[in-house]
Amino acid sequence: MRARLDRRLAAIAIVCMAAVGAALVSQHQFGMLPCPWCILQRVIFLAIAATCVIGLVWRSTIGRSLVGALAFLLALAGAAAALWQHFYAAVSASCNQTLADKIVNGLGLDSLLPDVFAARATCADAAVGLFGISYEFWSLTLFVLIGLAALWVLFGWHRR
Repeated sequence: MRARLDRRLAAIAIVCMAAVGAALVSQHQFGMLPCPWCILQRVIFLAIAATCVIGLVWRSTIGRSLVGALAFLLALAGAAAALWQHFYAAVSASCNQTLADKIVNGLGLDSLLPDVFAARATCADAAVGLFGISYEFWSLTLFVLIGLAALWVLFGWHRR
């Protein structure tokens, strides 16, 4: 059971890192500049990855339960950010000083690693797609899948 949970946590962490890597390639190689909500989703993906790495180290029942619960809650927050980006932020004239801006600026990530965490476009300008599907829906899909995997970690740990 532990080996399966380890694989699940490692897979979640890898998927999250790959999502951020894909966003960075899109930004730096293809000129798809991120908005504040895009950046917030990157932060959430990285937070989920860090949570899963902690779960790989903290191997107790309580540790795995807390990691599963936190990863699930972060996935919910990411899904909410993706939905907000699509339905509200992308259709507004400006997404300056929104909750996403305040969180990222409050963490100081935009000044620490501007190439990764600095918003460089408005939400309307950043509304682009990949294979005809907007980026925020790709992100939403990943957050839903990650949330389901986190629930498996949370509840699968207790089954023996």
